[in-house]
Parts: sequence; C-alpha cells; structure tokens
Amino acid sequence: MKSNNSSIVNRFASKGVFPHQLAFTLLIPLRNIFLSPKKLIQRLELKETYHVLEVGPGPGYFSCKVAKTLKSGKLTLTDVQKEMLDYAKKRLTKKKIFNVEYNLCDGMEFSFESNRFDVIYMVTVLGEIENKKQYVKEFYRLLRPNGILSISEQGGDPDKMSIKEIKNLLHDSGFELDKWYGTEKNFTINFRKKTNHV
Repeated sequence: MKSNNSSIVNRFASKGVFPHQLAFTLLIPLRNIFLSPKKLIQRLELKETYHVLEVGPGPGYFSCKVAKTLKSGKLTLTDVQKEMLDYAKKRLTKKKIFNVEYNLCDGMEFSFESNRFDVIYMVTVLGEIENKKQYVKEFYRLLRPNGILSISEQGGDPDKMSIKEIKNLLHDSGFELDKWYGTEKNFTINFRKKTNHV
C-alpha cells in the first residue's frame, strides 16, 4: 500500500495525467490567486445560450460556475478518467446543477457530432495530452464556425506549455489567435475557428 501511495504522489509532481486519487487538491481555494472561475468565465466571453465543452475538468473546480452561467445552454465535461467525472458529477448534483453532460473519452476521438460547441476550454490540461495534434483536429471539428478554443496554463504545473509552444501546436490547424490574458507564467489564450480553413 505504501509503494502505491508513493507512486500516486510521484505522479502528482511529475508529467502526465493528474492522478484522480488526488482530485481533492484541485479544489483548494488558493487556486483563485492564479485563476478564479469568475475570471475564467470573463475570459471565455460566455453567453447564456452557449454549448460548452470542458476537457479534463478534474473534480469540477471551474465547472460549477460555468454551468450556472449557461442558463439556457449546456456544459459537457469530458475526461479520460471515469473517477474524475464521477467526482465532478457528485459535486454538481449536490449543488443542484443539472445542465451538464458527462462523457468518458478515449484520448483520441470524441463521440460528439461536428459543429456542436460554441466554446471548448481546458485549464492546465493540454500538456498532459499525449495525442495533442489529434485533439486539436477534433476541437476544430467540434467547434461551430467562429467558435473559441481556450487554453489556460499556470506556473508550477509540470506539464505547463508556453504560449510559443501552444501557438506552434495550433499553427496551420484552422485556428487563429483571438486574445490572450495574464502573464507568460499564468495565462489564458483563446483561438478562434476560421471558417475558410481547407
């Protein structure tokens, strides 16, 4: 048991998918110093009617307030770890938030129809993804014309990608830089889906 626990702690501090056993650490209010749910919502420029996809929500730190903002819209949470989705669902249900769908993905493709979402966002997740180019391709497919792909990164995360790395990843992908907020250390960068990409 001890070696299993030490393995989980090692995963916490190293690169790769965040261990679901430590999901509770993602709910610490101290996170607000770097990026609060309120600030993220402003950066996403959400409208009440939007259909939004959150990739890698963990236990739903941002999900609750995002879902509440979508009064006549819907939030879909997708994760490769069923345990994270279960944790998020338990939290949101307890808060009586029901305009949310939960989707287990396989790390390659998503089972959603094309042009479904107005916004796709992820916070400290992109660096953990093994098949980044495949994911970006899927994001382009899933977003409606002029939809927003929003990527937030924070200092201290072992998987953190730089703004330059993210721009390089999305180069020639059908997205164009829309806006970015924050500093090189803690930032949100938004890309807009071009409608004339071939």
